[in-house]
Amino acid sequence: MKNLVTLTIVAVLLCGNGLLADEYIGGQLRPDNPKLVKLPIAWPNGDEATLVIFDGRPRMMSSYRQIGGGEEVMFLKVQDLMTSEEIPHFGDGFSFACGFVNGKELNMFATKTPQKEWPLDWTTDAYRFWTTDMKTWKKEIVLRRVGDKHILNTSVCNYPDGYLMAYESDGPTGWETRLARSKDLSKWEKIEGLEFTGVVFANPTIRYLAPFYYLIIGTHRTAPPITDYEYHLDSTRYITILLRSKDLVTWELSPTKYPMLDASAGEGINNTDADIFEYEGNTYVYYISGDQQTWGSGRLAMYVGSMKECLEAHFPKNTPMVKYDAKKAEFTYPVKK
Repeated sequence: MKNLVTLTIVAVLLCGNGLLADEYIGGQLRPDNPKLVKLPIAWPNGDEATLVIFDGRPRMMSSYRQIGGGEEVMFLKVQDLMTSEEIPHFGDGFSFACGFVNGKELNMFATKTPQKEWPLDWTTDAYRFWTTDMKTWKKEIVLRRVGDKHILNTSVCNYPDGYLMAYESDGPTGWETRLARSKDLSKWEKIEGLEFTGVVFANPTIRYLAPFYYLIIGTHRTAPPITDYEYHLDSTRYITILLRSKDLVTWELSPTKYPMLDASAGEGINNTDADIFEYEGNTYVYYISGDQQTWGSGRLAMYVGSMKECLEAHFPKNTPMVKYDAKKAEFTYPVKK
């Protein structure tokens, strides 16, 4: 989420001092958030990560990224969450990792970073790594960048027609999210005509739990409708929001009092880079907090209940919601009753 810092000044200029929350939406009082308990756990040097179950064990799939030069400052890793054991590192020169389990196959998607050209050119294309034994990894390119754009975070999920990917790129309005689809995890087709732009749509996580698609997005609090949420700390700058859709075109923004994640006492200025994971009937949200400059840590929040229950709880029934049209790339507010 360090990539969001550069947009803060621009956003403030565009939005003025509009940081006050709006307690109402469509003339109706905003409902309370479902209870996400932030656990007293922190991973040092927090980086983007996905928690998965593979070979019967919970594992964390992530990358190590140290900006500043030298060989092997970026690589991919898989850690056993029961023993903390890591398999041998692989994917030198790759970062912004996400994981996906496909039966007996473990997949990791990551972005190539040409270290010798940093920072003149940074992230380029997205690749897929896969294995069945966590010893031998195969690799292929799955998503090429367009022109001089950069691909950063990716996220993959199942859906009825195969697999969906949400991926982050840069653009004229800042950090953007777009979608791609695949039948086999190998050949990917970008979905044209759908885009998430206008405000920061960064580090996406995508899930499909019928009948809804869900997008978990990192953004900053200085642009509407994000400014309509309340926040626990005045110092908070970067937060996590949640949207849902039945058709990938029309999306609803969670209408809760607070965003899905925002910083609380003892944390930094961000709660971002979130990913979601279900384990033994409960739901865990991995996210990163820090100051966006000198430190960052991986954190974990828990919801008592399934992932489907957790996500649905962010959209209380009979509550007006702000909508986002991915074809028009615009938000619309509900009409006040």
